[in-house]
Amino acid sequence: MATTSDIRRGLTFKYNNDIYSVVDYQHVKMGRGGAFVRVKMKSLTTGKVIENSFNTSAKIEDIRVERRDYQYLYDEGDSFIFMNLETYEQIPINKNMIDAHDLLMEGDICQIVINTENDQPLTAELPPQVVRTVTYTEPGIRGDTATNTLKPATVESGAEVRVPLFINIGDKIKIDTTSKSYVERIKE
Repeated sequence: MATTSDIRRGLTFKYNNDIYSVVDYQHVKMGRGGAFVRVKMKSLTTGKVIENSFNTSAKIEDIRVERRDYQYLYDEGDSFIFMNLETYEQIPINKNMIDAHDLLMEGDICQIVINTENDQPLTAELPPQVVRTVTYTEPGIRGDTATNTLKPATVESGAEVRVPLFINIGDKIKIDTTSKSYVERIKE
C-alpha cells in the first residue's frame, strides 16, 4: 500500500476495481482545512481520463508494472499487433489504449506497460517525439510571415498536425506525441 505522498506522474494503482495511471497531480493545502491531492488519472482498461481528490491520509494500492520495448507490426481491426524484440512473441493492444495512435507507423519501437502480477499488457507508449514526412498541406502564401500562424498538414501515418506556414509537402517534421504538436523541421 502506498500513501498520497507517493503519487507521481506515471504511478499505476488500483482504484474502484480498475487500474489507473497518474497523468497529472497537484498537492493542495487549504487555509484552515486539511490538505488533499487532486489527481488526473487515466483508466488503463477504458482509456478514460478522470479527476479525483484524495485526502493526505488515504491509502492507495499501487501496482508494479514493467515497461518493455515492442515493435509495432500491423493494424488488425480494433487492435494493433506488437512484437517483443527479445522473444518475438506477438500481442494485440486495443487502439483506444494508445494515445496518438494515428502517429504510429510500422516498425516503430514503443514501450508496452505490463502488469507484473498477471503479465497482462495494459497500454502502449509511443516515443516522446517521432519524425514523419508531410504528405499533404496547402502551400504557404508568399509574403505571409505572420508569427505563430499554423495550417493543417497530413503526415505519412495519416495524422493531421498543425504546422507553420513555411512547411511544404515532402518536408520531414518532428512531432511531440503527447500533444500531437509540431516541434521542428528536420533538415536533410
